[in-house]
Amino acid sequence: MKDKKNKIIDDNFIPLIGKKNKIIGFEKKEKIHLEGLFHSAVSVFIFNFKNDLMLQKRSSIKYHSSLLWTNTCCSHPRKNESILKAAHRCLIEEMGFDCFLTHKFCFTYYELLNNGLIENELDHVFVGYYEKSPIINHKEVENWKWIPLNKLIKNIHLYPESYTIWFKIILKNYINQLN
Repeated sequence: MKDKKNKIIDDNFIPLIGKKNKIIGFEKKEKIHLEGLFHSAVSVFIFNFKNDLMLQKRSSIKYHSSLLWTNTCCSHPRKNESILKAAHRCLIEEMGFDCFLTHKFCFTYYELLNNGLIENELDHVFVGYYEKSPIINHKEVENWKWIPLNKLIKNIHLYPESYTIWFKIILKNYINQLN
């Protein structure tokens, strides 16, 4: 990818987080997930005005958590990119639209994924509202749907293996903060 000055940007370098949640350096995404280094992430939740949540099913070509249902989109901030800009970028790149986003909360979690990778993140959660259908990027997203929260919670209890680990953590611990 090139920036406005035609310099090549390596968007695989994401912020490493240290004490007091301060950036202490940058590392490649693959190394971060292999070694379980503490890093920054963003998760976006888009609702319609009926309060249905837009979910995405992750693409089959994703290197982890492929074909699992998750929040509207998620990513990592890039080097010299703010958390808010990262949230907007991933919404545009994955779902093909943008809207006003509000930072709701952040949380940390550490989980081993089933393929030997490790999620060790400070995840910033953003919420927005949108009424139209997305134009999904099939390199990122296999499918999408709107779902009422009560139906989603029931589905997660019945089929927990169908959802990403971070998505289940967010809903389990913070559902009241999303409303």
